[in-house]
Amino acid sequence: MAGEKERYVRGFVAQLARSGVTHAVICPGSRSTPLTLALAAAPDVECLLHLDERSAGYFALGLARQLGEPVALVCTSGTAAANFLPAVVEASLSRVPLVVLTADRPPELRDVGAAQTIDQVRMFGSHARWAVEMPLADGSAAVERYAVSVATRAVEAASSVPAGPVQLNFPFREPLIEPSSPAGSSGEQPFSGTFEAATVKQVSSGSVDVPAATAERLAGAFAGRRGVVVCGPQSGGLPAAQIAALASALGWPLLADPLSGLRAGKHDRSAVVETYDTLLRDQQFGAETAPEVVLRFGAAPTSKATNGWLAAQSSAQHVLVDEAQWRDPDSMATEVVRAEPALLSHALLAKLGERSDRPDAGWGERWRTANEAARDALREAIDGLQEPFEGRAPLELVEALPEGATLVAGNSMPVRDIDSFLPSLDCEIRIVGTRGASGIDGVVSTAVGAAAGVKGSGGPEGAGRVALLVGDLSFFHDLNGLWPLRRHGLDLTVLLVNNDGGGIFHFLSQVEQVPDHFEQWFGTPHRLDFEGAVRMHGGSFTRLEGAAGWRAPLAEALAAPGLSVLELRTDRERNVELHQRVIEQANAAVRAALRSVGAKG
Repeated sequence: MAGEKERYVRGFVAQLARSGVTHAVICPGSRSTPLTLALAAAPDVECLLHLDERSAGYFALGLARQLGEPVALVCTSGTAAANFLPAVVEASLSRVPLVVLTADRPPELRDVGAAQTIDQVRMFGSHARWAVEMPLADGSAAVERYAVSVATRAVEAASSVPAGPVQLNFPFREPLIEPSSPAGSSGEQPFSGTFEAATVKQVSSGSVDVPAATAERLAGAFAGRRGVVVCGPQSGGLPAAQIAALASALGWPLLADPLSGLRAGKHDRSAVVETYDTLLRDQQFGAETAPEVVLRFGAAPTSKATNGWLAAQSSAQHVLVDEAQWRDPDSMATEVVRAEPALLSHALLAKLGERSDRPDAGWGERWRTANEAARDALREAIDGLQEPFEGRAPLELVEALPEGATLVAGNSMPVRDIDSFLPSLDCEIRIVGTRGASGIDGVVSTAVGAAAGVKGSGGPEGAGRVALLVGDLSFFHDLNGLWPLRRHGLDLTVLLVNNDGGGIFHFLSQVEQVPDHFEQWFGTPHRLDFEGAVRMHGGSFTRLEGAAGWRAPLAEALAAPGLSVLELRTDRERNVELHQRVIEQANAAVRAALRSVGAKG
């Protein structure tokens, strides 16, 4: 017969599984033994081991986002739990559901100098959607019913809008494996307790309709005016078809961040303007395209130029659509609409169809002309370079990706180069990144978690491929994140852009303001050769040569099993010069195209 601790924990885990948790990431440790054995025994939960808690947190985050469901994350007591913090922060800001299970010492061992004991109660603060100190197992039906109820509520809290992490802190007294439950026996039978019916086992919720009066008022405010639709990063992606249809009906350009889910896909992309980062670097173009209305979905865009341009539109009506948190870093919103983007778009489309106002054709045409000219000029400028250019990396990588693949964008320069140079794509490629806190930590683990999420998906050929575009410092920061690939038989292709340091700082003011200290404290050359680290994790390593022609080795790597790392060596200072040259050439082409249209008009 199961002991009280085993019965308590296995009842909790059984309810996690019933509530929709199908995967758990477990870090090794002693105090977490009851949780580990219960999860390993659960027939409907796939358990994945990770040796490093900091990387494990991001691994679980990448897995949860790829699956679109909450993932359990387990660790032992002490600093092990503290190492989850960066991933918990990112999950909170990116709205990714995690159920964080931290094992702990019992109350009598806290604050008395006991080893491996820290204050873990609500240790993630405001970054957790919900936090609970679980009771000690005492064999009572009341505590066991409570554990089942908490499991239900934890999954609901993690999955509700806005999704995010929850923490359940489990104190356990020794013996961790009870005499009636010898090591190994807890994996034999799933929990079959009798008390579950006495507590909530399911929580149902539905979407809130957009009031007809709100939709009618907004349709009247938008119709016939000059506006822009801005779609920023969004975990899981924004409803592409509905927002694209709304932008077309309004006759407004749709500025689609690559992490929004609208830059690539089979939806109507006729309104998509993907070169906004280049266009809005030109002050003249920005001044001539000042909108009357800004309609925003998702988080703040990646593009610094775009955010600056939006912040300068003080006379415009700024409407922020968000189901939950207030994502308005420049405090520009004149109205916040609490609604699901899909429902609001549908309601607005219906009301716009009832009106006789016609969109300003010249407004949309100006943006389309500029976008086409910038897109062609950017590609022509990049193709004309006779040396390696970091902005070419996302182009060749995407051209090699099969339909249905996932591209994970590293922070710092990689995500910015994707934003600046990746065209609108007529293919189903998912582009994701950790833009909640926008740190360079955990990017590798996030990609490995995504690889775990597509393993055995049973989708079309190519749907299981995951590629990571990452910089050298970010790659170095999370080398431990590569470990699960060989352990769990996962596939990942990495395009590593190595400029030997912090390349993004060359675009910032520090390079001019503190020239005598720049290289030591900001450029930070590391002089590392990553080949040995990659081979230690069982991967293949290739250095790309020349200014172009990387598509073939990338495609070969994407077709190969396991870990493949392809390194592109660049120069940090030269990279700034090449970016400036390419963007200046594109803006010159835009000005010429707009003058030509004006002359014809």
